[in-house]
Amino acid sequence: MHKFFVNKANIDNDRAFIDGDDVKHIYKVLRLQVGDNVNINNCEGEEFLGEIDEINKKQVIVKIIKQLPLNNESNIEIYLFQGLPKSSKMDLIVQKATELGVKEVTPIVTERVVVKSELGEFKKVDRWCRIALEACKQSKRSLVPKINTPIGFNNLLEFLKQIDLIIVPYENAEGYGIKKVVENINKRDVKKIAVIIGPEGGFDETEIETLKNLEAHIVTLGPRILRTETAGFVCISLLMYELGDIGG
Repeated sequence: MHKFFVNKANIDNDRAFIDGDDVKHIYKVLRLQVGDNVNINNCEGEEFLGEIDEINKKQVIVKIIKQLPLNNESNIEIYLFQGLPKSSKMDLIVQKATELGVKEVTPIVTERVVVKSELGEFKKVDRWCRIALEACKQSKRSLVPKINTPIGFNNLLEFLKQIDLIIVPYENAEGYGIKKVVENINKRDVKKIAVIIGPEGGFDETEIETLKNLEAHIVTLGPRILRTETAGFVCISLLMYELGDIGG
């Protein structure tokens, strides 16, 4: 069944009002008709079963039938901090991180980032938000992850003070991976996890030392060097398998 995210302000009693790009998608691409059932999400995690009541070129009105006991979110919150990559790699990173269930995605500007967060990178945030929304629809998530504007390394350090577990894949790490991290922690105490991925050039050694001082776990993801856009997916998948809801 097709799913649409509707701002809570556009849900009034037993009616949901869909507008924007979704309207054209509903009647031109999906070819949905009056009487068809759809799922409505209020952008705050609540899901409803609805029936299309009216379709016009500006708005689709959906009659709310009932609330659904549905929550596809993970029991852990993963915050991905991604060293800002070149080209359109961030598009793919946002899409796949959303599918995997991350809570937030924040691009970071580290020492070896090639694109130093010029104005153009900030303008891309709107596109990344749209990509996250579409990925949520496809993956049937209950919440849309927050996509933040790029931040500097020092701002990252401030945020990490609120985190239970910090994971930093590093190409020079040896003999210590996700499996050993999980063996050495109390799983019940871990709710918020930061995954910090370096850019194409990797982390500067001083950055790694700074993260170590914050008790970050500097880990290896295996004997092969992964691209920046691959490392995050692998790390998040391993954590979701060990602590979250991937793998059953």
